[in-house]
Amino acid sequence: MYMDIYAIQNVPPSNINRDETGNPKTALYGGVLRSRVSSQAWKRAMRHTFCVRMGKDHIGKRTMNAVQLIVDSMVEQRPKCAAEKASKYASAVLKAIGIKTKPSKRAGAASGKPVTDYLVFLANTEIKRLAALALEWMDQGKKPTQKLDTDMQKEMADIFHNEQAVDIALFGRMLADAPDLNTDASAQVAHAISVDAIRPEYDFFTAKDDCSENDNAGAAMMDSVGFNSSTLYRYANVNLTALREQLGNIEVTSKAASVFVEAFIRSMPTGKQNSYGNRTLPETCIVAFRDNQPINAVEAFEKPVKASEDKSITQIACLQLIDELHRIEKAYDEKPKHTWVTSTIVSPEDLEPTENLVSLTTLINQVDAETKNELKQHEQSR
Repeated sequence: MYMDIYAIQNVPPSNINRDETGNPKTALYGGVLRSRVSSQAWKRAMRHTFCVRMGKDHIGKRTMNAVQLIVDSMVEQRPKCAAEKASKYASAVLKAIGIKTKPSKRAGAASGKPVTDYLVFLANTEIKRLAALALEWMDQGKKPTQKLDTDMQKEMADIFHNEQAVDIALFGRMLADAPDLNTDASAQVAHAISVDAIRPEYDFFTAKDDCSENDNAGAAMMDSVGFNSSTLYRYANVNLTALREQLGNIEVTSKAASVFVEAFIRSMPTGKQNSYGNRTLPETCIVAFRDNQPINAVEAFEKPVKASEDKSITQIACLQLIDELHRIEKAYDEKPKHTWVTSTIVSPEDLEPTENLVSLTTLINQVDAETKNELKQHEQSR
């Protein structure tokens, strides 16, 4: 069972996802320049919603400071544990799973502290279990440099082969030095692209020194920053069956599915947000459950959308998306099992009788309920 999520979202002048030059990311599609927001940027924004909705026991942290997280958990579990000794054992348990550490070269408080070579995605529950294992090794008198014996290897395997954190299960985990920890992502998030052609623009600005001398009329600072405005087409899908297998629980899976939908709809990457105040919500969101394959309907916008006399780009894009989904469903016999639409633009007359126009709250609740129903039916049929 797959869950497709589509959104049309108007974004005013902004720079929410920058390239290496500091300008908004772009892409060529349909032969014209489009605004683009990378999937990585939007997934990062979505993960903040997971923290609030799922609780810390169901999420993880992506960091180079895994040693410090394990040390903090060791001290929390045993307040009298010496931090320096704990740090050696924390590094040892990471090394035991193939993750090397080294002294940080960053300036400031992080200088010299042990860090990993790259970002490591660890569940909060995994951090807690690694800390407990490090304390156990410490109590048993095992040295931090000791090689893994059979029992130690089993203990390590038990930590990472239980239920996954929701964000790790959804977005995956890839560690080249520790392939046993790799997790296939249950979700796919497309790069958002604009339905309309865009033209890069630049804002030249100056800043005045409030306390400058009276005979100094010049600016204290001058610079320029790139921006654009667009209507974005956004798409993601979740393999609900695979997510259930990773999370090991239908209740947690159904909640994760509904939180994913809410996070996808409500989140916004924070790049230059204070400068542009560009926080918007999608004008139209569509969620469809399919039992054959996920379907991205981006071809609806291969030809860039232009405003007409009586309809905006966003209005036209919303209707084009619905029409394209209907064409795909008829041509390929890909009728969804369930479809919900939340929109400020679309009316019931634009939809098929089986498509439900609902509020966002109702949509989220329906995703939760139908995920439970579909997964229970799937288990009963096995």
